[in-house]
Amino acid sequence: MRINAQDYNDVTVVELQGDVDGDITDSVKDLITSVVAGNRLRIVLDMSNVSSIDSQGLELLLWVRQYCQQNKTQLKLAGLDENIEKILEITGLQTDFDRHPELAEAVRSFA
Repeated sequence: MRINAQDYNDVTVVELQGDVDGDITDSVKDLITSVVAGNRLRIVLDMSNVSSIDSQGLELLLWVRQYCQQNKTQLKLAGLDENIEKILEITGLQTDFDRHPELAEAVRSFA
């Protein structure tokens, strides 16, 4: 799993690559905490290069959503593949996240 963050004007894109599971939980939490502490109030999680997500990965997404809400930070997800979309649907979480098929669309949606 690789994690990369890059700022595009007032939006921070956090790109996740590989498997979203318990192995990356602390790294993602540390990064999101740092981004929010830097007064970055718009975050897109780019999941276009995520190969799978497990239950700990779902818990991580819920933590990110809650942390962003508590800190008045807008969060959007981008690039979810069909399998991850299906997992969100099965778990009833599809309406809990602002999702966009493409990263550029998610970034533009803040305007």
